[in-house]
Amino acid sequence: MARKKVMKDWTYPLDEWNIVEEQFDIDTNFLDETIFSLGNGYIGMRGNFEEGYYGPKETSLDGTYLNGFYESAPISYGEEAYGYPKYGQTMLNVTNSKIIKLYIDDEEFNMFSGKLLSYRRTLYMKEGYLERKLIWESPKGKKVKISIKRLVSLNNKHLATIEYKVKPINFSGKITLISSLDGNVKNHEEEGDPRVGSVFNGQVLKLIEKYQNKTFGALKQQTVNTKFTLVCGMENELETKNDFEILNDNPDQMVTTKYVINAEREEEITLVKYISYYTSKDYKEKELLERAKDTLLKAKEKGFKEILKGQKEFLEEFWNNALVEINGDKALQQGIRFNQFHLLQSVGRDGKTNIAAKGLTGEGYEGHYFWDTEIYILPFFLYTYPEISRKLLRYRYKILDKARERARTMAHKKGALYPWRTIDGDECSAYYPASTAQYHINADIVYVLKKYIEATDDIDFLLKYGAEIVFETARLWADLGSYIPNKGNKFCIDCVTGPDEYTAIVNNNCYTNYMAKMNLEYAHDIAKLLENEYPKIYNKLKEKINLKEEEVQEWKKAADNMYLPYDKKLGIHPQDDTFLEKPIWDFENTPDDKYPLLLHYHPLVIYRHQVCKQADVLLALFLLGDKFTWEEKKRDYDYYEPITTHDSSLSPCIFSVMASELGYYDKAYEYFMQTARVDLDNYHKNSHHGVHTACMAGTWMCVINGFAGMRVYDGKLSFNPYLPEKWDSYRFRVRFKGRQLEVNVNTKEVIYKLIDGNRLEFNHIDKKVSINEGEEKRFSLKKI
Repeated sequence: MARKKVMKDWTYPLDEWNIVEEQFDIDTNFLDETIFSLGNGYIGMRGNFEEGYYGPKETSLDGTYLNGFYESAPISYGEEAYGYPKYGQTMLNVTNSKIIKLYIDDEEFNMFSGKLLSYRRTLYMKEGYLERKLIWESPKGKKVKISIKRLVSLNNKHLATIEYKVKPINFSGKITLISSLDGNVKNHEEEGDPRVGSVFNGQVLKLIEKYQNKTFGALKQQTVNTKFTLVCGMENELETKNDFEILNDNPDQMVTTKYVINAEREEEITLVKYISYYTSKDYKEKELLERAKDTLLKAKEKGFKEILKGQKEFLEEFWNNALVEINGDKALQQGIRFNQFHLLQSVGRDGKTNIAAKGLTGEGYEGHYFWDTEIYILPFFLYTYPEISRKLLRYRYKILDKARERARTMAHKKGALYPWRTIDGDECSAYYPASTAQYHINADIVYVLKKYIEATDDIDFLLKYGAEIVFETARLWADLGSYIPNKGNKFCIDCVTGPDEYTAIVNNNCYTNYMAKMNLEYAHDIAKLLENEYPKIYNKLKEKINLKEEEVQEWKKAADNMYLPYDKKLGIHPQDDTFLEKPIWDFENTPDDKYPLLLHYHPLVIYRHQVCKQADVLLALFLLGDKFTWEEKKRDYDYYEPITTHDSSLSPCIFSVMASELGYYDKAYEYFMQTARVDLDNYHKNSHHGVHTACMAGTWMCVINGFAGMRVYDGKLSFNPYLPEKWDSYRFRVRFKGRQLEVNVNTKEVIYKLIDGNRLEFNHIDKKVSINEGEEKRFSLKKI
């Protein structure tokens, strides 16, 4: 049997809306920096201390990141072959703008000197800011009360701000506050784990120019290879009744604004620091400095309180849309809200960026975007904040030309092949068996595009962007597959890797074939829709991509004749043509310290066995659930669950959802527990390198798709809810076709309420429901 994950005690006190650290702990600091990260989908700031960190090495990573801002470097191969990606892309640790140092006369405040008389750090998820409050006694006995609030604006992607308050408690004297920007930054380097660290050795973001004028300062930097330019600016404002002077300094790669204050006992001093980032990826280089200045001046005019007010208003709307409320388990309530909050902080909302596997909280996976976005993360936004889903799909259209180029490199005369991992559209993975071979990413993108159109009726997006993506991916499948005589002349897809990365380069991966069939069918259907209802647009698109009518017919033929693996003897869907011919991994004699397997066994050793890293066939059962019978799903689940290690954080949520559907309610809850607090309690022992965004979204899937049984097949919405036995009730809201529906499940009944929008029709189990705005419909809760 594959091992079970062991849950542990809570790392932080249970609080439904806040994450609280009640004492500073060096041992958890690296993790804390991830947990207390802030972001707005563009700027990401790890939860580092403003004054800096003076603890042991490898207990901290000072990081600030910009979504989509990267450096490129050649990929080094021992043996290179044609078509291998030549350059990697790595999200950079950029200008450190968080720095505010405090001196009491000549004594520097930091967490490793003097005494901490009180300490509390809180992430306020409802309001969207981080606060640290403490009382510090200096080595010479002087006491100060310090309160620091930090936020990264959700209303302006270029803006962050810090409010720093200090009050002398038992003395009057000189207090110095130094606000700085530091351009001497580099990425984390770590060897031995392919999921962590970067290829860069030293600083690759070079200083070009400094700007300094009293309360204003800025640094202009540029990457060595990509030649992207960045301007980071700051504007400072001091509020105090005491006399002070302003001094400027610009040591090495820094600019600083220094305030020397003649502080009076019990008189509070407040420094507000406004921060802005602009890059040449968004604007012309010559505009960057002035844009940064303009943003900072407008922020200063508005003031910290108004910016914070706007932050709260933004989040009020978000939490209204993304409502998931659990009664009966405070730990899970906290976990779900934490996950939703970090998803919002991490997701690109500009149509030019996406969401990285680790969000904007760390450097794991080098800031790359994967299929995680479409299959795990985008559904959360699709049914809560569909505007963000549109932006994520718009990004895929943005990189379509590069996907076409990749297809040509891979000897496909037509079509597009999306990169497995990327930032700007180029394939960045050096290990093709677990990357380029995962052709299913094409269908993953089309699957969620199809779901987006069904849920929003956004025909405008389909006509402008979506149809072209669908057609070009269908072309790729038509070129990739072949009609194989010994498979009954069925359309087969060879030498691919499915979602399970513990099995690679196989023929007829079940998930891939089913998803490719969906992609081809949808392409044919969309072609006919456009031909009949939008002929001018269709003809223009056909001309643009040189699409022939016989291609459209070939898509249908390939879809109709797709080889779909099935083993009649076992009554299950084989993961691929040879999966069932391998021995099952010896789980009984594999010690816990040998997981994840990928860090302890050569890939070939793993590939020779029946062992799954994550859901593969089961993922197809969930996404294309209407294509399988209940009995088939049960047999597949029973076969694959014992041989799945869940070494990928993407796995437990799918097993939870399918367990709910099949009536394995205890298992569904157990797997759900592995997703809800995966980062808060650091289940995989690597959350210090960044959060697991796909797993976070999987938490939402466990509740909405699992416990509530929500499905959308052929554009029709349905629910099949039950109540986990440990809960008193739960409720959530989803958006569908412009309406917002609230679902409330308690011990006796299920209550549906249409919050806004025109009449909505859906199914409750096998009953058709029609509901109007403000109306409630009640049904008895099914017994489990």
